[in-house]
This record gives sequence, structure tokens and C-alpha cells, in this order.
Amino acid sequence: MASTRAAIRYAKAILDIANDKGVTQAVNNDMTLIASTIDSNLELSTFIQNPTTKVEVKESALLEVFTSTNAVTKSLFHLLFENKRFEILGEIALEYNKLFDEMNGVEVAKVTTAIALDAALEAKVLAKIATFSNKKITIENTIDASIIGGFILRIGDKQYNASVANRLQILKRELSN
Repeated sequence: MASTRAAIRYAKAILDIANDKGVTQAVNNDMTLIASTIDSNLELSTFIQNPTTKVEVKESALLEVFTSTNAVTKSLFHLLFENKRFEILGEIALEYNKLFDEMNGVEVAKVTTAIALDAALEAKVLAKIATFSNKKITIENTIDASIIGGFILRIGDKQYNASVANRLQILKRELSN
């Protein structure tokens, strides 16, 4: 929990600096790249988390891995070097992405489906989202075969469950009463 709060603080600070310099989109792209790279590369993740590796080595390695990043992103690496907090870099990147989306009025809709979303189902989901929110929406699809069919939509603290498994559960409760 404490590292999450620290990650939020770092992300807010970097967003403020990027906003002042007018490079919020470029830094957001960097943070997306950093988060996905750390998430998909176990070796890099382990390297960053390793407490025995010197922070100087971590900083130089990150600067080499992410050479094409913005100067603001590179300043984050230096700040993490000074404070010896490289282990929360992935969390900072994710928090920055959330704050950036929030700043730009973008909301993430988490859609759980039994199969991957196709164009027709995505259109239905977007139509349902229009009743929940008037913000710009990005869809994050999760596949869960246990819902049998339909979809479960989560936006913020709201949920709409149009899954076959939910309908069957409701029917089972009605028949058992």
C-alpha cells in the first residue's frame, strides 16, 4: 500500500512537470512502453526489484533500455536513482497512465466476455456504455469462459452484468424460492 501511495505521488509530480513542459502525451507514451516492457520482461522486472543491484547500475541500464524516451521520463529515472526507489517504476508508469487518462476525460471500460470482442459485440458494448458515461471510453477486454456468453461491463464503480452465467444464476434463485 505504501509503495502504491508513493507511486501515485511520483506519477502526479511527473504529470505536473510534463504538463508544464507541454509533453504529457510523449511522457504517457513512454510510461505505456515502460509498463508493458516491465510487465512482459521477467528479467527486467527482476533486475529492477533486486535490492542487491546498485542504483547506479539500475539507472544506467534503464537509460540504455529506454534511450528514445522523453527528457522528463529520463528525469524520473534520475529521481528514482536519488531516492533509491526503482522497484516502483512499473507502478509509477501505470499510475501516470491513469492520471493522464483522467486529465483528458478518458475512462477505461473493463469488458469481460466469454470470447474475444468482435466488431458487432464491441458496438453493442459501446452503445451500453453511452448510457453510463458521457466521457471518451477505451475498452479493455478480458476473456473469461465461465460467463458462458454475453458480457460484464465495469466503468469506475458501476457494473452492468449481461452474462449468460448471471442470467442462469438469477433463474436458479427464482426457481429455488
